[in-house]
Amino acid sequence: MTNDIAIRVEGLSKKYRIGNAQPRYQTFRDAFMRSIASPLRWLQAQKQEENTIWALDNISFEIKHGEAVGVIGRNGAGKSTLLKVLSRITKPTRGRVDLFGRVGSLLEVGTGFHPELSGRENIYLNGAILGMNRREIDRKFDEIVDFAEIEKFLDTPVKHYSSGMYVRLAFAVAAHLEPEVLVVDEVLAVGDAAFQKKCLGKMGTVSEEGRTVLFVSHNMSAIQALCRSAILLSHGSLISFGNTDQIVENYLTDVSIISRQALQDRKDRSGNGRLRFTNIVFEGDDGQKLDELISGQKTSILLSYEAAASLKNVVVSIGFYGNFGQFLLLCNNEMAGVHFEQLPATGQIKCSVPKLPFSQGIYHINLYCDVNGVQADWVQEAASVHVIDGDFYGTGRSVPSSHGGFLTEQVWSNLPGA
Repeated sequence: MTNDIAIRVEGLSKKYRIGNAQPRYQTFRDAFMRSIASPLRWLQAQKQEENTIWALDNISFEIKHGEAVGVIGRNGAGKSTLLKVLSRITKPTRGRVDLFGRVGSLLEVGTGFHPELSGRENIYLNGAILGMNRREIDRKFDEIVDFAEIEKFLDTPVKHYSSGMYVRLAFAVAAHLEPEVLVVDEVLAVGDAAFQKKCLGKMGTVSEEGRTVLFVSHNMSAIQALCRSAILLSHGSLISFGNTDQIVENYLTDVSIISRQALQDRKDRSGNGRLRFTNIVFEGDDGQKLDELISGQKTSILLSYEAAASLKNVVVSIGFYGNFGQFLLLCNNEMAGVHFEQLPATGQIKCSVPKLPFSQGIYHINLYCDVNGVQADWVQEAASVHVIDGDFYGTGRSVPSSHGGFLTEQVWSNLPGA
């Protein structure tokens, strides 16, 4: 029945023009010349079509009231575009979207707030946009402030907020102003672990109250904890929609296959291309190439790269993730106090970890680089590695992955009672 449906999507497609999407101003002379150049129009149209990309391609699904649905897929799959269309931020090229109820959205940091207004003013502004009167917002105001933990900065313009403060307030507003549909993007990754847990709990409560949650995340554990069903997207197409555990299994299989592709051949990357990673190799303490990594052993990561010219001010990040997408460790040259002020056009960047801090299991690696503060290359699931037990603690005892993925040296002692 229609009354049970919160979201209905039929034949949804969204096309973007690559490069300058705005047509230039047309004079009378332009119009005249265009009219006599009709034989060339078809060729021009074909050229334009080559410069477009379908971020969403003929997607259809229905979600009922009270359902919490995960949206998963690799970088460029169309997840964020789908949420923008559902939130009425972006118009579809084709197809239709029916939303039955008010929609509260938490997308990119910065979406939905006026930077010059204070946190207090933005709460009332967002409530008004959702169609609430002042009395309704007043009733929820204290809950929002308590949840966001920003009471000291309530009357400060949000342009002065840190990204973490911004996200806390944005989520609190979106979740507490009682939308019938709550749409949340990966932006929750900006918050700390305690706040992420708090947000997941609130989304669960929203769903239990009969409202609908649409949640995008790369953290498969979070998706499985919150959502009974999930949507898998790939290259703008809906691959499958069904039981979360089965969808997650399909996704992880796809990730495993992709990560075995040669890094230099990967097309699913973003950045301006001033630097591109071309290969990743792991070495042991003796400089020998490793096919498997050993827990507790010295490990070096060698990244080959290429650029058109020598580069200044390069920052490289290597992110380690668990098999279910949970973020574990970031290696970053700038964070470690090493500055690549000048790099040759081609070469290798080496990062050594004195004692690999992972228990046995499968881990995935994301690579990121910016040059002069601008993203140059970003490859998700650039590699997958298998870590085997290596007696991390020197006790002769194995540490199973069920005891946690991250290991650290420990010092224990017995102190006399007071």
